[in-house]
Amino acid sequence: MPRQPIHSDSAPKAIGPYSQAVRAGDTLYLSGQTPLDPATGEMVAGGIEEQATRVFENLKAVLVAAGASFEDVVRVAIYMTDLGNFAAVNEVMKRYFSEPYPARSTIGVAALPRGAAVEVDVIAVTAG
Repeated sequence: MPRQPIHSDSAPKAIGPYSQAVRAGDTLYLSGQTPLDPATGEMVAGGIEEQATRVFENLKAVLVAAGASFEDVVRVAIYMTDLGNFAAVNEVMKRYFSEPYPARSTIGVAALPRGAAVEVDVIAVTAG
């Protein structure tokens, strides 16, 4: 099956050998987004709420570039360096999703790129 890379200038550039997202058939696989400001390439200022908001805005930009939205997301994976931030990240996530919510996993990790506190990747299914 051919893979189509997806790119948005409204999300941070990939910082390694990967695409922001890849479409394979009707499925979109979005790479993990960290709270980097796409305009500056720097980490956003503030705490976990600001970081999580930037992450979901970055994901939104990539979804839009693929002709999709959060309504198309079927799976979310959240990585956090402090699971004590679980409730705060949930509150931010609720601003972007509505019922029926996608499937999700939340994973505590020792560290994330560039010192981020949170990273999120998603899988979406569209009509192509």
